[in-house]
Amino acid sequence: METDGIFDPRDIGSNPPPRPAAPPKPSAPPLMSGRGEAFVDWLRTPRAVGVAPGTWKFAYRPKPPEEPDRIPGRQLVSGALISLVCGWLVWSLCWNGYLGSYWLWPLLLFTPDSWRKEGGSQELFVWSAYFYYALFALVLVVGFGRLGRWQEVGRRYVLAPSRRLMEQRAPAPKPEADPLEWPELRAAGGVASAAADRLAGEARAGLMSDVDHARIARAWESVRIHPTRFAAFIDAVQRLGAAACRHPSGGRDLPVRIARHDLLTRQVRIGAAVEDVRNPYQHRGVGVALDPDLLGTSLVAVGPAGSGKTAHLVRPVVESLCLQALAGQAAVIAVGSAGAVLAPDDAFDVIVRTGETGSRYGLDLYGGTTDPDAAAGMLAEGLVGDLTALEGGGSRRAAAVLAQLLGPYRAIHGRFPSVPELRELLDGSPAALGALRSALEKAGEDAQLRELDARERQSSRPGDVGALLADRIALLDRPAFTTLFDSTAGDRLFSLRALDHPLRVRIDLPARGHTETSRILTRLVLAQFTEHAVARRDRSVFAALVLDDASHTITAEALRGIQRLRSVGAGAVLTIRTLEEVPEPLRAPLLGSVGCRMAFAGVTTWEGARFAEVWGKEWVETRDVTNQQVIAHEPLTRASHVVRRIVTGRAVTAESVTVRKVERERWSASELAHSVPAGHAVISLTTVRGERVSPLLVDLRPGGGL
Repeated sequence: METDGIFDPRDIGSNPPPRPAAPPKPSAPPLMSGRGEAFVDWLRTPRAVGVAPGTWKFAYRPKPPEEPDRIPGRQLVSGALISLVCGWLVWSLCWNGYLGSYWLWPLLLFTPDSWRKEGGSQELFVWSAYFYYALFALVLVVGFGRLGRWQEVGRRYVLAPSRRLMEQRAPAPKPEADPLEWPELRAAGGVASAAADRLAGEARAGLMSDVDHARIARAWESVRIHPTRFAAFIDAVQRLGAAACRHPSGGRDLPVRIARHDLLTRQVRIGAAVEDVRNPYQHRGVGVALDPDLLGTSLVAVGPAGSGKTAHLVRPVVESLCLQALAGQAAVIAVGSAGAVLAPDDAFDVIVRTGETGSRYGLDLYGGTTDPDAAAGMLAEGLVGDLTALEGGGSRRAAAVLAQLLGPYRAIHGRFPSVPELRELLDGSPAALGALRSALEKAGEDAQLRELDARERQSSRPGDVGALLADRIALLDRPAFTTLFDSTAGDRLFSLRALDHPLRVRIDLPARGHTETSRILTRLVLAQFTEHAVARRDRSVFAALVLDDASHTITAEALRGIQRLRSVGAGAVLTIRTLEEVPEPLRAPLLGSVGCRMAFAGVTTWEGARFAEVWGKEWVETRDVTNQQVIAHEPLTRASHVVRRIVTGRAVTAESVTVRKVERERWSASELAHSVPAGHAVISLTTVRGERVSPLLVDLRPGGGL
């Protein structure tokens, strides 16, 4: 495949990427095949720079300065029309003589009588009359124009559309600034300029898609870091054009897209901020998008079933990461129920179907590591990480027990035990332990023999964790999972050590039944992901883990792992139906350890209180209006008040307004529970650099905000 080493990490070692889930197909037609002009327009569309995080940058137009006293359009237009009619009526009354000569008295006052008599300078009077008519008309226009705010009408409905039309008709950018001409590639000169000509020609001919452009741009960045790849890159571009440097799967696009993507900024649009007073003015009506800079701080979304977490968040994010993987920019691990359909099968390189004996790929129980202690820690987190009440350190005790068995077994067999073998060892089977002891004695492994002795001594003590581990591992030793962890079937086991490669992986959990097993597998994948993402040497590929249902998955160790992802070019997206499925001591730390938080419609007030606490308070200006009855002492004023009370039925009052600043919650628990419409969510964002965006009410529905 024509990858030219672009998708190889800097230190692969003995960790080759797995084969695609299906044999590579011929390159799919580009997204904009036959529509070169559409692709060129997309490429030349300006992207915003310096805007707030999470802003959809594609074709972004800055909002005008906030105008708190802005007049509604209907009121403005109706006022302008009324003032125009009134002005025209006054002019008609004067011009047609209905007001007699009263409106002409200034003209008569400032002109000599001789000008109007026979034989006088009547021509001067005629010109003076014309000047007076023009001046009188100008006074009417200015007066009624100010009353009807004609200047504001012209600015809003004439000048602004004209300015936008002129911007749309702006000339094409100069070659040195035109992204279509590959200016950075041309700057290298020589054969690189010829390669840029080839790419620009294919773009104009409609043979290049946004994925092709992003992939080749990523390849050129790799060449700049590793100049030894220059010759291979130029050769591939000259031979294959837009199909150069393809992903190992051979794919150049996804079979179908459900969301709006901009691969130049690596954004996916999830909705638009609502025109609501609770949203900051500069965000109202503006598109909201996610990118690796935000997902690198990890994201937690809470909402009941049916609130749209999968449809409006998980699927667009997974689709975006799959597109970025085809461009060599990201690696994605998506975990969800078999019925969730996070993306079509053709969108992934590896599909692990747990609970199906016919699955082409299995899952490495030990995460591909060769270190017994690391393998024991990840496996313990998956098996008993949810048992926060476990005495003696929880998963740390379980990891110590597993290490006492995994180390000796690997020292003899050169591999870790299979699930049935590990179950026998944890059950304390005399035959299994005796055979392992004999092998250690023959091999002279005294250190490992001491580990096994310690395990046998501890197994006889009350409260030993080994029995609990045996019960949990028995959930994986079921007929439905016989082939899932089978390490004897060659390279069919997928290992998360492959995160150095731009892979697209989907792990399907059983759609029904095996509930506890699904939770164990989810915790195991999360533990392996955080372990291997931190250990990567090449962090130029953004690694993402998407858990469609992270219920009963959050543990103290998992939170510590998620916090480490921000600095290593990785992130996690976790969705939870309710915070009740997170242990009470971990609910506040969960919301505090991630940078992006989403509360979907339907959260409860006690869940909303958690979000309100983490989002904090802000200073706002409040206006208190007080109506106080007016007591009149003069007879005439008192009589008028009596008449007004008879007519209106209410006493005469005086209104007093008090303006003050108070501190209040950005979103209260009650507002989150009762004021978020269906298909909406409140989202706060943080970048890996620490830039923050206050909570926004976002319309997530298709076409929301458009």
